[in-house]
Amino acid sequence: MCQAVITSAQLRAARSLLGIDQRQLAELSGLSVPTVQRMEASEGVVRGNVDSLMKLIAALDQAGIELIGPGAVSQGGGRGVRLKAGLGSGRSDGQTGNVGA
Repeated sequence: MCQAVITSAQLRAARSLLGIDQRQLAELSGLSVPTVQRMEASEGVVRGNVDSLMKLIAALDQAGIELIGPGAVSQGGGRGVRLKAGLGSGRSDGQTGNVGA
């Protein structure tokens, strides 16, 4: 697991990269749909139950998402998400790459 902090923008971008909806993310992470909705609707860094955050981050990690923290080296700079190296895209439109968040 890359970090224990995720922003709402990173969460939405990660879900988009995977091509899944909030219900599917809730199933992957073992959280309720309303919990995922609250996390995505928050401003900035997602706050909440530490156990829920860890489940969410672990599920994204297992799905092949790498969280890019504020101090990490990335072409665009700043926070973001990307698919881990060597993984194909989970998206049906074939897009891959980094998504700034």
